[in-house]
Amino acid sequence: MLLYQPNGGYCYNSDTHFLFNFICDNLKKFKNIKGDLLDIGSGSGILGLLVARDFEKLNLNQCEIQNTFQELSLKNAKCNKIETTMHKGSFLELEFDKQFDICVSNPPFYHSDVIKSENENIKIARYNDSLPLNEFIKKASKLLKSSGKFFFCYDVKQLNEIIFYLKEYKLNLESLQFVHPKKDKDATLVLVYARKNSKSLLSVLKPLVVFENEDFTDEVKEIYKKSSTHSIKVEI
Repeated sequence: MLLYQPNGGYCYNSDTHFLFNFICDNLKKFKNIKGDLLDIGSGSGILGLLVARDFEKLNLNQCEIQNTFQELSLKNAKCNKIETTMHKGSFLELEFDKQFDICVSNPPFYHSDVIKSENENIKIARYNDSLPLNEFIKKASKLLKSSGKFFFCYDVKQLNEIIFYLKEYKLNLESLQFVHPKKDKDATLVLVYARKNSKSLLSVLKPLVVFENEDFTDEVKEIYKKSSTHSIKVEI
């Protein structure tokens, strides 16, 4: 998959690849994945495009607040021959004309009281000022059909809040995976799968370890191979 990325702005990172792999692993149990897919905060489009590429019966919708990334998402969709509907504006403020079968997101999750980048594009893409966790989960739940699936990644330090808000908004936590920089380091990222109005028990997948010494682990290498993306930097 060919993806145009901003030169000097926010680019997708390994979190998105790990989330894509997590989504695929959890969708394996379902025989016929179809319906409407929404990528919340699509950025340059990578997550939704990868999921739509591998699950061809899904109708891709993307939501993005920044004009530059709206254009990049549409450009990348066209380049990879994937049809999409772009919803332009703030996820929290937009009115959608339908509900969705699946919502996916690599949202801005750095806490608002940490030191921020001066680059406005990076600031919006990384920090949760414009998309607080509570409002993010509340709106996603509202947009999901009954039994709809919700996949996202987040800062592991905020897991207690994630669990609280998922329960608050009738989203049942079905699967978690923790991502560790190295096997002897604490987890830094959590991958989350929840379903609306579900009563299934929680499954905790084996941890994903990113590095062994200074190299990617074999598992991470396989994830990158599965994604099979190539980036081209462009001026914005």
